[in-house]
Amino acid sequence: MNETALTVQQTARPTGFPTAGHFRFVESALPAPAPGELLVENLYWSVDPYHREMMDGAFALNAPLEGRTIGRVLESRAPGIAAGELVFHRAGWRTHSAVAAEQVRVLPQFEGVPLSAHLGILGGTGLTAYVGLTRIARLKEGQDVFVSAAAGGVGTATGRLARLLGARRLVGSAGSADKVKYLTEEVGYDAAFDYHDGPAAALLSEVAPDGIDLFVDNVGGEQLGAAVGALRQYGRIVRIGTIGQYNKPTLTPVPLDLSQIVEKSLRMEGFLVSDYRSVQDELYAFAVPHLRSGRIRSDETVVDGFGRIVEAFLGMMRGENTGKIIVRG
Repeated sequence: MNETALTVQQTARPTGFPTAGHFRFVESALPAPAPGELLVENLYWSVDPYHREMMDGAFALNAPLEGRTIGRVLESRAPGIAAGELVFHRAGWRTHSAVAAEQVRVLPQFEGVPLSAHLGILGGTGLTAYVGLTRIARLKEGQDVFVSAAAGGVGTATGRLARLLGARRLVGSAGSADKVKYLTEEVGYDAAFDYHDGPAAALLSEVAPDGIDLFVDNVGGEQLGAAVGALRQYGRIVRIGTIGQYNKPTLTPVPLDLSQIVEKSLRMEGFLVSDYRSVQDELYAFAVPHLRSGRIRSDETVVDGFGRIVEAFLGMMRGENTGKIIVRG
């Protein structure tokens, strides 16, 4: 066992796009678990768009960063959790964590399902997609769905789960021709477009000429305005993220026709997945049989080596990943 631990800290607040210079790796002795805590060797790390928002003020400078992580318990000073257990926790962006027992979740191990899926379609990414579709939008069988940033972690999970939940037609946007191809050939989207190719309203009209019932929005901006125009009567907008604005010091007003929200009786709602942790077991029951059968899979871009976690985060912010980006130790 390594006798030292590596931790990533944020050293400065970015203006616009962050760089490797906003982070540093700090070496220290292994943390010692206090009574009621666990010493966890981390195995997989999640890097997520929300980290960029946290960098503007929520993350303390020169302190360990937080993040979703899967690890193995090396030492337990808490009853009910034994050494060797695999756990999920949020004290990530470090190779080893001393974590209070109540802050971890012991992971079930599903035969035939990779452990990394607990950070992808079975983790916060998949739970976000599932809650958005079932609790916020209340997707009904036969409805048509548009997803922005559809080739990302939440976007691919949304497409796969929406199909299982009975969506009729799935359309998405992505940032390259290769990603558009991936969506239609691998994930199961009926059509997709590269948002660089022209005005969002025109591109959406081409792939969904008859309109949409539901918009799952990971981007905001122009695509949100286009979706409002394309939504049918009683349509819904699920607001998950605004990645298109995270690195912009000043926000561009969204070209949003508010009158259509009234005239078409539209509903727009955002949510935090942390408020829906009680739905986790329901997601397992729904998705695991389909993962085992091969009907769906967890879309992942895997980066090997904890020392590349900052590189993985910056690459994700540039849109270099397809599906959920995961760092593997």
